[in-house]
Amino acid sequence: MNAEYFRRIALEMQGAYEGAHMGHADFRIGGHIFATLYPDERFGVLLLTPEQQGKFVRSAPRVFTPVKGGWGRRGSTQVTLSAARSPTLRRAMTTAWQRQAAKPPRMDKSLRRQRVRST
Repeated sequence: MNAEYFRRIALEMQGAYEGAHMGHADFRIGGHIFATLYPDERFGVLLLTPEQQGKFVRSAPRVFTPVKGGWGRRGSTQVTLSAARSPTLRRAMTTAWQRQAAKPPRMDKSLRRQRVRST
């Protein structure tokens, strides 16, 4: 697994698009981030619930680990791309996408800034 394949899986999710967050690629649905890539592109992050995170970490501990600190305790899950396999990553990515897709859409900050400037 590599960053381009992670990106391709993320962008295959219905309505998903790529943006940028703190200097690295992120993947969104309805303005909500569901996945990101580390700047070095060796790792990804999926935004899961703590319960979902626990299931993936238990099933594939070489692939999934909680992000350090508070974000990890809230479900942010690091994906070691070199250890990931397609079916496992697809299941986890779909889970993260579904979690965010269920939320009401919101306008991206970049679009809000454009709207403010145009008025």
